Amino acid sequence: MGRKVGIVGASVTPFKGRWVEKTYYALAQDAVRAAVQDAGIPIKEVEAVVYGIYNDIFQRTCIPEHALQGLIGMQNKFGLRVSNGGATGAYALSAAHAYVAAGRYDVMMVLGVEKATDCFDFLSMSATPEVIKTIGWSGDSFFEQPIGWTASDSYAEVVLAYMDTHPGDLKPEVTAQISALLSQQVKTNKFAQRQHDQVTPEEVLNSRIVVHPFKQLEICVYSEGAAAVIVAEEEKAKAIARNMGAPVVWITGVGESNEHSFAGKNQKIMNRIMSDYYAAQMAYKMAGIKNPLEDIQVVEVHDAFVHQLEITLAEMGFAQHGRCDALVEEGTIMPGGKLLVNPSGGLIYCGHAVGASNIMSAWSARNELVRRGLKRAAVHGTGSTVAQYGVVLVLENEAA
Repeated sequence: MGRKVGIVGASVTPFKGRWVEKTYYALAQDAVRAAVQDAGIPIKEVEAVVYGIYNDIFQRTCIPEHALQGLIGMQNKFGLRVSNGGATGAYALSAAHAYVAAGRYDVMMVLGVEKATDCFDFLSMSATPEVIKTIGWSGDSFFEQPIGWTASDSYAEVVLAYMDTHPGDLKPEVTAQISALLSQQVKTNKFAQRQHDQVTPEEVLNSRIVVHPFKQLEICVYSEGAAAVIVAEEEKAKAIARNMGAPVVWITGVGESNEHSFAGKNQKIMNRIMSDYYAAQMAYKMAGIKNPLEDIQVVEVHDAFVHQLEITLAEMGFAQHGRCDALVEEGTIMPGGKLLVNPSGGLIYCGHAVGASNIMSAWSARNELVRRGLKRAAVHGTGSTVAQYGVVLVLENEAA
């Protein structure tokens, strides 16, 4: 396992559908400035950085991290860029954890940043078609991309296969309730893109179909923004915590897994998200977790789509396959339930600034553990075609 690694600082910028007045350079600088202030250390004490930047085309450059190195005060230091689709931020956190745990560096920063709507479609005079097309380049370029592959229909394949196997689960009235719940929880997140966009289950049910079975109010929104986390080895982390009067939130478990990206015999099991299952099992083993529903109080799940959120919670051991709806029907994730899911509002209501999204989730999970005096949280990331990538990190509040 190596050395203990803890989170000692974290920040997010506001997530917006469009940051007209800021480049991704400026968003990155804002997140770094706030993160080092949160940790109470100067940038010179940060020895290395891992960048989470998903999409070169969004940033309009093939090496989007190169300009950031000097702009954020990390010149002449180690910098690594990670890109794993929607799981980019979680993989960046995993990479930083590995470097610190291995003893390469004592203090590292994870910086996620993404623009999106600098892309523009002059035929429709809107960014949306170009953004969707740009994300489409994440799909297979020989077979999927030429026929109009999108993230929505890719994840729908998994969800529809699950619904074929478990026809009584993922009922529309339940997915609508979850979306409405997330819209209520986001009210306390001042950085969220949709902080004041509260909806009722009826409004969710009546929103238009984007790709069956996903309705408009059940899917994440693309965003622009940045988030940063500072991690440190045990002695440094404790010293920073004493100076700031805040507890260290340790990263006690990390797991990652990548599935096949194609369906078929001996390839992708379409009615499961095995990447999430394997990642969770690895993280739980490392953290010593036997019963996730008893041992974990907060989960920030990468909710690209509400239906996928339910399946992921089952893969992570919080529900049974075929009975995901029981999370709502039995009150597990409802107000007053045993499990707090996506207090940030998730990617659906806080926003999905892809490279920064899971880092925002870690920021939120850490905040909830400290603010509520809770013991453990899990942070999840997923990404790529048919939910190929999965990452789970377990966070533990030393003061609880």
